[in-house]
Amino acid sequence: MRLRFRQLQAFHAIVESGTVTGAAEALGISQPGISNLLAQLERQTGLPLFERIHGRLLPTPEAAMLHREIDTVVRGLDHVTQTVVDLQNKQAGQLQVASQHSMSFGFIPAVIAKFAKSRPDMNISFQSQYSTKIQEWVTSGLFEIGICEHPLLYDTLTAYPLQVETRLALHRDDPLAQHAQLTPELLAGAPVISMGPDHMTHRRLRDAFTEAGLKMRTRVHSHLFKNLLSFVKEGMGVSLLDPFVLEHDCDPRFVSRPFAPKIHMDMAVITSATRPLSQTAKEFLALLLSELEPYQSAQGAPSRP
Repeated sequence: MRLRFRQLQAFHAIVESGTVTGAAEALGISQPGISNLLAQLERQTGLPLFERIHGRLLPTPEAAMLHREIDTVVRGLDHVTQTVVDLQNKQAGQLQVASQHSMSFGFIPAVIAKFAKSRPDMNISFQSQYSTKIQEWVTSGLFEIGICEHPLLYDTLTAYPLQVETRLALHRDDPLAQHAQLTPELLAGAPVISMGPDHMTHRRLRDAFTEAGLKMRTRVHSHLFKNLLSFVKEGMGVSLLDPFVLEHDCDPRFVSRPFAPKIHMDMAVITSATRPLSQTAKEFLALLLSELEPYQSAQGAPSRP
């Protein structure tokens, strides 16, 4: 079976936009053209890829799996196309950075803005994603610099370790806020808002309770630190969060306290070990590592490039 890239591109555009009209606008071709490409793909694969519900095309489970497989490929071509445009326009450098979510809401945009002040013609590509995807993007060359959480999944990455101390966030009216430092004993019975059971912060907080002879009472699981903090603001419990999401949220409804025993998050700034960095990326990497130094736990410091 030989699938044409244009078919996959049309399929990807429909998934991303949710409509044939949106896909046609994104790719600059007619709606009948998009529909024809989709029909060809469904005919060749023998798979039902979409169901129309309330005027929108919703991908089937088979389509969702196919989309995951081709997403990097299609975005890779878009990246190549943008590079050609940049070269044609003689852009003065391009910065390509991807970050895990908690840094993306304040810290990384601030660092990029600082870097860009003296480079008004620089083209910037920034995305936030889950750590596994960021590692894949840097490995494949879609981004030059990534910031992710451990574990590192590829031996083709150069990693600059970053270990940060977490803090406990709680509603300002929570009686526990009277304490300068919180412990498992003080939190006994308190509802905990946590990342999923496989996340390092969940495991390490649970272990701290276990070592104290206590059971952690988890009330809410979610997948982003920003979500956890939103639940804290509503008074639904306490949550262990990294400093990046805490420092860049000025909502007065929450406060944070150190937790004992200390719980750290293992992170890394990553680049590809198999391809050289551009001069722009080298300069940004040096600035990024410098800006991260105040967050680095005393247990270790990032190596300089």
